[in-house]
Amino acid sequence: MISSLAPVLPFLLGGLLLPLLPGRHRTKALLAVAALGLVVVHGLENGVTGGASFMGLELAALRVDGLSRVFGYIFTINAFAAFLFAYRLDDLRQHLAALFYIGASLGAVFAGDLITLYVYWEIMAVASTMLILARDTKASYDAGMRYILVHLFGGLLLLLGILLHVQNTGSAAFGSFTEHTLAAWLVLGGVLINASAVPFSSWLSDAYPESTVTGGVILSAYTTKTAVYTLLRGFPGWDILIFIGCVMVIYGIVYALLENDMRRILAYSITNQVGFMVTAAGIGTAMAINGAAAHAFCHIIYKALLWMSAGAVLAQTGRSKCTELGGLWKSMPWTMVLGTIGALAISSLPLTSGFTSKSLILQAAGDEGLVLAWTTLEIASAGVFLHAGIKFPYFVFFNVDRGLRPKEAPAHMLAAMGILAFLCIFLGVYPDPLYAILPFGMDPAFTVYKAGKVVGQMQLLMFSALVFFLFLKLLRRTDTIALEIDWLYRKGGSMLYRGADSLFNGLNAAAALFAEGLAKRLDRLSRELPERLAVWFAGPFICLGDEPKKDAKEQLRMSVATGTVAVGATLVAIILTLAVVVMFAL
Repeated sequence: MISSLAPVLPFLLGGLLLPLLPGRHRTKALLAVAALGLVVVHGLENGVTGGASFMGLELAALRVDGLSRVFGYIFTINAFAAFLFAYRLDDLRQHLAALFYIGASLGAVFAGDLITLYVYWEIMAVASTMLILARDTKASYDAGMRYILVHLFGGLLLLLGILLHVQNTGSAAFGSFTEHTLAAWLVLGGVLINASAVPFSSWLSDAYPESTVTGGVILSAYTTKTAVYTLLRGFPGWDILIFIGCVMVIYGIVYALLENDMRRILAYSITNQVGFMVTAAGIGTAMAINGAAAHAFCHIIYKALLWMSAGAVLAQTGRSKCTELGGLWKSMPWTMVLGTIGALAISSLPLTSGFTSKSLILQAAGDEGLVLAWTTLEIASAGVFLHAGIKFPYFVFFNVDRGLRPKEAPAHMLAAMGILAFLCIFLGVYPDPLYAILPFGMDPAFTVYKAGKVVGQMQLLMFSALVFFLFLKLLRRTDTIALEIDWLYRKGGSMLYRGADSLFNGLNAAAALFAEGLAKRLDRLSRELPERLAVWFAGPFICLGDEPKKDAKEQLRMSVATGTVAVGATLVAIILTLAVVVMFAL
């Protein structure tokens, strides 16, 4: 039974049944749903099931293999930890959004066809937006509106690409795009938007920090990693992804170093870390895909841990800016210790999970002789230690004491952080269980713990730490705003709008003036025409009179205008006009 049960079902059914439960039992039900989801994923057998026909297309709702399974494991593990972190939260709206969001993410990674993938993709977009709007602030509303517009645009690209692909091939099967067709490029564009690829990455750093405390933890895990899965499934070996990934790793570091808000630092760090996975997808070898899958697994763990520690600080202090925080190690020591473990893991410190996963990607780049990519990723590794490994814990917990003395985070929050911190260390010390579930079998003799690699990584991290403290004055943040690359297309779009507005409205105004002038001229002509005709016809006779010619013409104009022309003159005019008409008629 479980072997053919789609992992999405417990979450979707949980979302339907949760409103019927008393409030005090809802969080327990959430934990049960997550645990059941993990059991379902573990019990799945490899293969394709859930086939159906739709408009002549064969659909496969459930496709299980090594790649989908590893994402299924971590999605459900993270769900359990996130629901434990939110154990005291009594907000049905957030719980429902989280269930549908996580369920749709699982549906997407187990989808065997592009139609099913698209349906779950759009459910993810709507449900995740609810987690942002749930904070009920103007900033969260604005960020949520922008977030959904960006993702609807990405979804439209994805849909258009799928439709073209189906039209060209007659199949909706979700496999690797081997040809660089327009359909494939459109699908890739839609996926890269969800992956927060530059220059379409600003939605992430704009929206995630404005979400709720729990929402930030959940959001950090699913949208970008579902996109990574799709890249690994559909676009392995596409060289453009190597370039895009390398840009992402540097871009995320630069803006994380400039940022003042602790949750925005972590948001930029997501772009940086996903860049490693996108680069691996571009390399496309078995080692690279294993590395990307392993890094996605470990990244979700330590990134959720970091968001939990930041969320605990936000919940206990109500503050998120580094310039307003500091000295919290005195009153929140457990949050500090657990958060620091996450910071060390994201920095790839040996004996942490980040080291055992990121090393696979670097190994893949080195094996393929990609010197530039390998160098960029190594530089990025040092940069990660600067902004997430040192900057985040230093400015939040160890910086100048601001006199804040909040209570330690509640026990359920610490328990959730403790589970993830344990996994960070366990998978760093003993990565074999992770390597065993990767899509491609790892060489049993392979180990990341080679003396040269460990020493080199420690030297890199120590050098980064030295740079941080030498330039600490420059790295101290002020309460400022960093302009991102989206400023260019937002301002460019605004300038384009104003230019188009000026051009077309200017043309409308000019056309209106022309039409108004023409109408006035025709109106004046129609009123003056009888007078001019009368003077023209009467011209030869005016010269015969004793009255001056100018006065006679003016008197005739006044007579025509006031309708006081003598009867005889009127008859003469009529007869002459008829004569002219008859002459032209003949």
